[in-house]
Amino acid sequence: MTDRQRRQPAELVSPVGLRAGLTRHQLDALTTLEQFGWTLKFVRRPLFQDPIAVLFRANSKKFVVLRTDGSIDEHPDFKLRD
Repeated sequence: MTDRQRRQPAELVSPVGLRAGLTRHQLDALTTLEQFGWTLKFVRRPLFQDPIAVLFRANSKKFVVLRTDGSIDEHPDFKLRD
């Protein structure tokens, strides 16, 4: 098994690239949430499934998932690594 990381550093990921593929409902909700201090950090793109947008609160470890219908999931069914 290799130790190579597939993740890219956050500063190399384009905000436009993160938004690509999000639904209209997700984009509308994202615009609103950004006004309240939330930031889109990454998007999980599972094969053959809708994209999962993960947002973090400024200066906090709190995160939420933005579902495809634009709703917010404060208790997603996955954990993030530190």
